[in-house]
This record gives sequence, structure tokens and C-alpha cells, in this order.
Amino acid sequence: MEPDDHEPSRGIAALSLPSRIAVALGVAVAAVAATIHIAMMFLQVTPSNTVTKKHGAAVDDYVYPEFEQNWKLFAPNPLQQNVAVQARTEARRADGRLVTGGWVDLTAQDAAAIRHNPLPSHTQQNELRRAWDSYVATHDTEDRPNGLRGELSEQYLRRVVMFRFGAEHDGGKVQRVQLRSATSNVPPPSWSDEKTDLKTAYHELRWWPVTAADLPEAKNR
Repeated sequence: MEPDDHEPSRGIAALSLPSRIAVALGVAVAAVAATIHIAMMFLQVTPSNTVTKKHGAAVDDYVYPEFEQNWKLFAPNPLQQNVAVQARTEARRADGRLVTGGWVDLTAQDAAAIRHNPLPSHTQQNELRRAWDSYVATHDTEDRPNGLRGELSEQYLRRVVMFRFGAEHDGGKVQRVQLRSATSNVPPPSWSDEKTDLKTAYHELRWWPVTAADLPEAKNR
């Protein structure tokens, strides 16, 4: 059968010249954007090098907070522990009694909000985790702050927790809050002969008094 020379073109060839130029430009822009994104993410997880020393601030500005990673891709000892942040309150009820609530796993709440969510918020992914990391990095083994940054990280962590609980919890007005970390090793894969202690280790902080500045309502005052 002879081909029909008058058969209409299909695909991009069927578009007008301006449309084909627009499509080509769109593809080019997408390719450049993808290349820049991959390069930025690669530089963020690589060890310190000449490029990151000179342009590290620009890379961090691009990555944080939306594309933050904690893969430790090139580390000799990648993360092998799960760290959960838990908190409880001491509340004064209407009859004057002080009631100590049970431990609430705030990290588990964030994980539940992220799981199966294609677009989890930055708050759910990073706020609590980074607040805890900042606290640990700015305090010594006796939980004493290392200067002003330590005091600020403590205030920030307390406010993050109180934003979750609110001024009223366990049937009363919150007077104090206490935090702890629950750390457990990641189990080895089924095919591994490695033996790992899976017992959870807890690290409790002291009780912190709650002030009006620590409550979500404070921003409206």
C-alpha cells in the first residue's frame, strides 16, 4: 500500500513552529533544573571539598528545609539507632491536685502523620527532631547548657513540646513538662549474623516549669 503523503503529522511535528519552540524551551528548562537539583543534593551529602568550602552557604540555602537529608551516605558508620522524643506534663486540676500524665511519644505522632503521606509538612518531618538534636549538641552530659545557644535551644525545645500539648492537658493547667529520649538500635537484617542489643535506653531530662511565653497563645498577646 502506498504511503499517503497527505497524512497529517502527529506528535510534536504536528505543532506550529512557535509551539515547538516553546516545548523545546520547556524541556531545556526542566533538564537544567533537574541537573541543578541533583548537583545540589550531591554536594550536600558529600564530604567537605573545594566546591562546598566556597559555595557551602548557597548549597545549604537551596537544600534546607525542603530537601534536607540525613543519609550519611559516605560515613563509615551510618546511623544505626532510632531516637524517639517523649514528653509528659504535670498539670494542676480545678480541685488543686497536681496530676502527672503518662509519657507521650511525640516522635511516633510525627511518624504516623508522615507515613503514607505523599506531601508531609516540614514541621512533621523536622521540627521536633532538629529541636532535640540542637538541644543535645548544646548541652553537656549532665544536661547543662553550653552558653547562650544551650539556653536558647532549651527554650525552643520546650516551646515545640508545649505547642503540641497546649496550656491544658490531662484535665488541668500545665505547670511543668519533662522530656526524655528513647534510643534503640536498628535490628540487623534477617540474613545477618550480627548480634545487637535491642533494649531501649532512656535519658530523662529534669522537669521544666512552663511559663506564659512557652504557650502557643503567647504569640497573640
